[in-house]
Amino acid sequence: MATHRTKMLIIGSGPAGYSAAIYGARAMMEPIVVQGLQPGGQLTITTDVENYPGFRDVIQGPWLMEEMKAQAEHVGTRMMWDTIVEVDLANGSPFRAIGDSGDEYIGDVLVIATGAQAKWLGVPGEMELGGKGVSACATCDGFFYRGKKVAVIGGGNTAVEEALYLTNHSDDVTLIHRRDELRAEKILQDRLLNHPKISVLWNKTVGSFEAGENGALSHLRLRDTVTGEDSNFSCDGAFVAIGHAPATELFKGKLPMDDSGYLVVEPGTPKTSIPGVFAAGDVMDHTYRQAVTAAGTGCMAALDAERFLATLEVAEREAAE
Repeated sequence: MATHRTKMLIIGSGPAGYSAAIYGARAMMEPIVVQGLQPGGQLTITTDVENYPGFRDVIQGPWLMEEMKAQAEHVGTRMMWDTIVEVDLANGSPFRAIGDSGDEYIGDVLVIATGAQAKWLGVPGEMELGGKGVSACATCDGFFYRGKKVAVIGGGNTAVEEALYLTNHSDDVTLIHRRDELRAEKILQDRLLNHPKISVLWNKTVGSFEAGENGALSHLRLRDTVTGEDSNFSCDGAFVAIGHAPATELFKGKLPMDDSGYLVVEPGTPKTSIPGVFAAGDVMDHTYRQAVTAAGTGCMAALDAERFLATLEVAEREAAE
């Protein structure tokens, strides 16, 4: 077991954590990134990325994360292969965290960038056809289905928003919901139900995602929740939109969260309720959830962390005098 000391401790990688590390290292904060179970975050399981600024051709998600990681290391970040299992925030700065390895990490500021994961149905074919017709992000992947037939599974705000977004690319969008009424806000329901490009299949659950001869999604196996009847629904793309789960279990009872478990921050900033603790990326963003917005909040967290440390140094100097 070892103790690792730094001015800036970052829990979690991905666009938010790596961006915070890049800015933190350039500000001489010598950041440590504890990468967690999935170094690079959700983009490491994303194939084609076409909406990240700066690349006119399609790039691969894992490659983009490797480049961000390499850039952070190049400017002075230390990457740790560990997973944080315990944090101590109650006593203020410096903050302490314990890794699964038993190592202790101490940071004058703490950036939480643990991200969020899309919720999945857990049915056959879902994972196998990821990137081959099955997705959990219409904003990320909808462009690849322009002019094709697509389905959205879900009945809340996320599902309705995804279906409405997909009408920018497809003239044939079907929302599949297991009940006979939507849970989304009334204004969103009205927009969806009155949209000429969208139809709704009520009282249907997805039993499996089925591949065609080319190895890509060809149809969904559906079951009627009222009659129990099975049927097939042909489509080129299916978007699972049943919500996201932020990785905030570690901070329950230690930081304020909203009803969905996302960390609460001061509006327009990455500042949490504890001075010196910042949240960046999908762990605090249940609205946009994009790589570029995560990177932006990572930058903001590093800049605010630098200001916090400067204030801390001034206070310590005045106390000494």
